[in-house]
Amino acid sequence: MTRKDTDVTTAGRHPEKQFGAVNPPIVRASTITFPTVADMERAKAKPFDSVYYGRHGTPTTFAFEEAIAKIEGGYRSVACASGLAAINVALTAFVSAGDHILVTDSAYDPTRRNCEVWLKRLGIETTFYDPRIGGGIGALMRPNTRLVFVESPGSLTFEVQDVPAIAEAAHARGAVVVLDNTWATPLYFQPFAHGVDVSVQAATKYIVGHSDAMLGAVTTTEKSFLPVRRQAAILGACASPDDCPLGLRGIRTLAVRLACHQETGLILVHWLNSRPEVARIVHPAFPGSPDHALWKRDFHGSSGLFGIILKPCSKVALAAFLDHLELFAMGFSWGGYESLILPVDPTPHRTAVPWQAEGPLVRIHAGLEDVDDLIADLEDGFGRLKKAS
Repeated sequence: MTRKDTDVTTAGRHPEKQFGAVNPPIVRASTITFPTVADMERAKAKPFDSVYYGRHGTPTTFAFEEAIAKIEGGYRSVACASGLAAINVALTAFVSAGDHILVTDSAYDPTRRNCEVWLKRLGIETTFYDPRIGGGIGALMRPNTRLVFVESPGSLTFEVQDVPAIAEAAHARGAVVVLDNTWATPLYFQPFAHGVDVSVQAATKYIVGHSDAMLGAVTTTEKSFLPVRRQAAILGACASPDDCPLGLRGIRTLAVRLACHQETGLILVHWLNSRPEVARIVHPAFPGSPDHALWKRDFHGSSGLFGIILKPCSKVALAAFLDHLELFAMGFSWGGYESLILPVDPTPHRTAVPWQAEGPLVRIHAGLEDVDDLIADLEDGFGRLKKAS
């Protein structure tokens, strides 16, 4: 068995099948033709295991799915057009009208909106739960609870969930456990070793790594694969064969990029913790954070995404801090090579556990720039905040 740093450089590669080329060629296709009726019937009998129709995949998308499944430690993967498409596939693959699901209160906001709007319209009820509930989630389960959705850590507020305890309680009552594993990637959290049935990634972020493609992936256990694969086909949630090579390109450098994101992020949080403008660090790998022990138990590392809570300040002062940063751009995604910063307010998106903070929450993504330059940029921003206060 090879190690993860080797897997990311070798998984999904078959040069012997493509004239020795290191990377798989881009195969764009809608119609697939068959020389005989027998060939067509064989493909139709197993549409998810062969090149049958472009929406079900091409050799290019299959290579990406093979690589993701390998590094996730799962049975197979399904490539989708975006992270949200992957979440939609996973959320709906196991439920029907009249069913109930449990979703962490710290979930990605579009996940939450889909539960509150689309799933509700389909007759599926959602209960949002305290992300730190652990095994106590069993008390929220009903006879019709079919699925438990976890996101660890949350992408805004960074609570780490006790995934093994949640999975044990869910499985005891016959529910499927779906995890959003985008923050840690498979390199820093192995979902299937912790009891997860389905792992979702917004591959747009760290997997692609260059902020130039929309891509999602759903990886499953063997038991969960066909429900997920069939649902993806029903929804038409297919990935573009032009984007999958960008995902494969990102996978090849994932280990070195993520190590740099992690190191820069940790240097930044220790520096930020010394700043008089900062009330609190929101980063599970930072010693003293509420979930640090749980993160240390289950994770192999941390990514470059974290938050800081500023001391109370006016909206004008916050804008002065953010508006003229030179290296930190304001943007809603993360996981690329560039550093990002974003003021966020989780308050409207929390129902199980109200969000409470001393001041504004600012989410930061540590990119691949020199950390001293990033610190200098933030220091200038704090100077502007002080003048505007």
